[in-house]
Amino acid sequence: MTATTVPTVLTARALLLDMDGTLVNSDAVVERIWRRWAERHGLDGDEVMKVVHGRQGYASMALLLPDRPMEQNYADNARMLAEETADVDGVVPIPGASEFLASLQGLPHALVTSADVPLSTARMAAAGLEQPGVRVTAESVGASKPDPEGFLKGAAELGVAPADCVVFEDSAAGIEAGRSAGMRVVGVGARAGFHGPDVLVTDLRQVRVEAAAGGGIRLVIAQ
Repeated sequence: MTATTVPTVLTARALLLDMDGTLVNSDAVVERIWRRWAERHGLDGDEVMKVVHGRQGYASMALLLPDRPMEQNYADNARMLAEETADVDGVVPIPGASEFLASLQGLPHALVTSADVPLSTARMAAAGLEQPGVRVTAESVGASKPDPEGFLKGAAELGVAPADCVVFEDSAAGIEAGRSAGMRVVGVGARAGFHGPDVLVTDLRQVRVEAAAGGGIRLVIAQ
C-alpha cells in the first residue's frame, strides 16, 4: 500500500512574486556577470555568489566592498544592469511558471523584483512569461531586499493587508524581506530551502491556484 502525502493548503488575498530564481531561471547570466565583476575586484567568485542573489547590485557591492563609497556602487550597478539586460543567453522559465501565472489571471498578484524595468522586461520576455499588471521594481523603492519595502509597497498597491499576502521567493534576502513584511513565504528551489520558508517547493509545478470565496486565493501545494 502506497502512502499518500497530504498537500499543504494556504489561503491569501494576494500573491507577491519575486522574479529571478522564482519565475525565471537567470542563474547562468548572473553567474557570468558577477564572477567577472569579482575577478575585476580581486574577490573570490564563490563567496560573491553567496551574497548577490535577491539583492539590488549596489546593496551586494556595499556588503562585498564595505570601504568603497556608495556613489561608486551606484555607478557600477548601473553599468551592470545594462550588461545584464543585454545578456539573456540561458534565461529560461522556472518549470511551471507559465501555467502558474496563467492561473493568476483575474486574481490579485504583483511582481516584486530587485531588477529594474528594462532588466525585468528583458528577462520575462526571454523566458516567454507574461508580466503581471502590477510591478514593483528597483525604481519603485528606496531600499533593496532584505528590506521589506518592496513587498509592503506591492501589498499597498493591491490594497491588501500584509498578513493576507503570500510571497514566492528563492533567496535569503527575499525570504527575510517577506518575513519582515509580516507575510508568509513559499520558497522556490534548492536555494530557498536553506533559509526556512514556511513552505518549500522544488518548482512551480507543485503549486495549484484556486479562486476562493470572496475574491480570495487558495494555494494547494503538493509535498
